Amino acid sequence: MIELEGVPELVNPLMIAAFEGWNDAGDAATAAVEHLEEVWGATPLAALDPEDYYDYQVNRPMVSVDEDGTRVVTWPTTRISFARLPELGRDVVLVRGIEPNMRWQSFTNEILSVCHELGVEMVVTLGALLADSPHTRPVPVSGTSSDDALSRSLNLEPSRYEGPTGIVGVVQDACTRAGVPALSIWAAVPHYVAQPPCPKATLALLRHIEDLLDVPIPLGELPEDARAWERGVDDLAAEDGEVAEYVRSLEEVKDVADAPEASGDAIAREFERYLRRRGNDEPRRD
Repeated sequence: MIELEGVPELVNPLMIAAFEGWNDAGDAATAAVEHLEEVWGATPLAALDPEDYYDYQVNRPMVSVDEDGTRVVTWPTTRISFARLPELGRDVVLVRGIEPNMRWQSFTNEILSVCHELGVEMVVTLGALLADSPHTRPVPVSGTSSDDALSRSLNLEPSRYEGPTGIVGVVQDACTRAGVPALSIWAAVPHYVAQPPCPKATLALLRHIEDLLDVPIPLGELPEDARAWERGVDDLAAEDGEVAEYVRSLEEVKDVADAPEASGDAIAREFERYLRRRGNDEPRRD
């Protein structure tokens, strides 16, 4: 089991986790956690032993050359860090790694062990999936939670997916069974532009983390990256008549489906979200 030594006492900690692979279309979810690590100045805590969970012929170690010219091998693993957020009055534990190739139940038990040892009060997993969604519209974000009221407060579309699941689904189920409140937030990445990165989906996930924590997240260049990504896909679609027509059909379906949301309640929710973020100088665009 993972050993946590010299860890300071954390204040009302919440865990946010994402994993590369099946759960991470366009690398959107892991990019969101990586962004949080950077802007919150996260401190490394520990890493899971890769020997227990990874097939190195599937997830190969990477070799690089450091500043001293020394060749360094980096092994695939899952890393745990934490960030102190005085403005929030709580700390956040960040987990970013790779979906394991084996021993999923043991892997999940290690994550739960970390939760218990650090006193984590809620686990939030992030994911991204490929979907029939147009790149020109706001990124659809769905979610599941052990607390239905929490899902409603975040304006998450309930997920009705049934079928094969990834490590995100397994971790959420294990948390719920262990009595740890769990929330899973998923962004829908247009399947016709599946090549990572997808900054627009990453931005959508971070917006929902803002809503959850009720604290603005420094976004840096991410909003502009999202706009540049959308413009780039526009250019690609313009060069292919069939793709352009397909995008138009997706837009029509999406607009019809969203029409009932043009209500007073929906507008009020969006205005409340704007007011909560007024301290963030970055322009908003999902």
